Amino acid sequence: MPTEKTLRAGSAQKRTAILTAAQELFLTNGFDRSSVDAVAALAKVSTRTVYDYFGDKQTLLRAVVEAVDQSLVATIRRTLDDTLADLTEPAELEGALITFSMRIATDMLNSAEHATLQRLVQAESGHLPRRDEHAMASAPDEALGERFAALARAGLLEVSDARLAADHFIALTFGVAINRLGSANAAGDARVQPLIVEGVRAFLRAYRSG
Repeated sequence: MPTEKTLRAGSAQKRTAILTAAQELFLTNGFDRSSVDAVAALAKVSTRTVYDYFGDKQTLLRAVVEAVDQSLVATIRRTLDDTLADLTEPAELEGALITFSMRIATDMLNSAEHATLQRLVQAESGHLPRRDEHAMASAPDEALGERFAALARAGLLEVSDARLAADHFIALTFGVAINRLGSANAAGDARVQPLIVEGVRAFLRAYRSG
């Protein structure tokens, strides 16, 4: 069980070194075969420092997964800003949504960070509370829902439930690709793009304003 003691905030440099070392060892050796002593040695800190910063090994695993997940969510938000900000005309929506989706399906889903998160969650799910997995799955949907709400306020979409709209969008695009092809990584499969394009069009038939 995670310790109840107050953990040290510590230096950002040491925290990053510990998280990087833990990620490498968990991926290479697995959670059960990676000791806190080994993490400390690879991070070039004392074992006591690892415990002071993270409490125990399970909390350290959660911190590693959360750090990778937060980085991916930040990537999604940047992509939203790059592709779905400052739209003023309904005619812009289809191209912008396709561009957003394809960037996620190539740049992010083909990234080392995404592969790392998938490997950690799949391999070590028994050591991660279910609420953590649910929170990770919800974060991208919530970010997309926030953007759909903004597009609705701008009069470009008709959205009564922004989070539900995000769920529908993801199901129609990435979800269809995963169900049919086993992956939505467009960099690895040219069949993903036409599925995403048709999913965007189906979404707009339901949600486009007017």
